[in-house]
Amino acid sequence: MEHHGRHALVTGGGTGIGLAIATALADAGAEVTITGRDAERLEKIAADHPRLHPLAMDVTDAEGVRDGITRAAAARGPVAICVANAGIAEPLSFRKQTPEHWRRTMATNLDGVFLTFQAAMETVGREDWGRMIAISSIAGLRGLKGAIAYTASKHGVIGMIRGLSEEYMGGALTFNAICPGYVDTPIVDRNAAMIAEHQGVSEEEARGYLARANRHKRMLEPDEISATALWLCSDAARSVNGQAIQIAGGHVT
Repeated sequence: MEHHGRHALVTGGGTGIGLAIATALADAGAEVTITGRDAERLEKIAADHPRLHPLAMDVTDAEGVRDGITRAAAARGPVAICVANAGIAEPLSFRKQTPEHWRRTMATNLDGVFLTFQAAMETVGREDWGRMIAISSIAGLRGLKGAIAYTASKHGVIGMIRGLSEEYMGGALTFNAICPGYVDTPIVDRNAAMIAEHQGVSEEEARGYLARANRHKRMLEPDEISATALWLCSDAARSVNGQAIQIAGGHVT
């Protein structure tokens, strides 16, 4: 119960990596606000765990993010742990890239992290203990073919983490990014379905293609990411700051 009495907030906490992290933090004693756009889903998940608390919130809505996090902090205290996980992955070749697709990706994957962190950090003092974690991607460290907007957004997230770690250096507030490869989540399921449709292969074959993109040639599991997040929130990681931690089955950069 290392985090008993602490308030954590996880965006995109109703599915995949976000849900795994939220559950791990709740099991460690934190009161965890889980956010997402599907209020019904969040409520069903929270009903099964007394330390999970639903908050319908769209990370692209600046006013909604600020209002939602303010209300969550009023109910459960300062956001000592903030995991900016909400994101979208919609592959599209550069030639087919549209300004609308580009802006939608940036609004969710990059602006969403900025808005979430800024609102969460307004609830804590500059010298207070805190852990700010962004879920980036291996695509934030290298190029990803056919996903220029996604790649750029995830590179931006890492830049934000590095800048914030410098701005708050020396205090008890740390900033880190987790950079997974392909994880067995609904996002990968959707991407596999798209690949299968476009290339005329089965979804199982498409999933195999994605799994082989990880260096150890298998799909990652959400608990591998949640375990890393839990470690970053521990006292053992108090000197880990400004890092982009790769989880992709082998050396990438």
